[in-house]
Amino acid sequence: MTGRLNSAQPYALGLFRIVVGLLFACHGAASLFGVLGGAMGGGTIDAGTWPGWYAAVIQLVGGALVALGLGTRAAAFISSGSMAYAYFKVHQPEALWPMENGGEASAMFCWALLLLVFTGSGALGVDRLFASNGLFAARGERGERKDDTASERTPVAA
Repeated sequence: MTGRLNSAQPYALGLFRIVVGLLFACHGAASLFGVLGGAMGGGTIDAGTWPGWYAAVIQLVGGALVALGLGTRAAAFISSGSMAYAYFKVHQPEALWPMENGGEASAMFCWALLLLVFTGSGALGVDRLFASNGLFAARGERGERKDDTASERTPVAA
């Protein structure tokens, strides 16, 4: 059973990445364009306002990149940081616990995106297409391409 689950891990991680990225991008689209209910119950955030507009841009762009699996680790790192900022500067001063201060989404996105920083995109990502075509293939110290070894294909054990 463990072997079957381990072999499916890259695909489960890829689906997790896609769902988290799409949900994150939806928050940005709602704030910037007023779709999906808009920002804070309707409307949009005025362009250039700190920190809301910048957070919405990070949500839209970072979420799209994470969903596509393009530059996943960098996009997830920046996006996770923006959610940590949102939690500690906007929500946490209201109350200690996320259930009390309305920061559940910020906390969950922060930790989910931070997980993707360490795991990478998993299967089904654009990063994998580039890596398999040699554009971003792993290189050795002298610039030669490394062979795909079994240790590089082994899923991460939690």
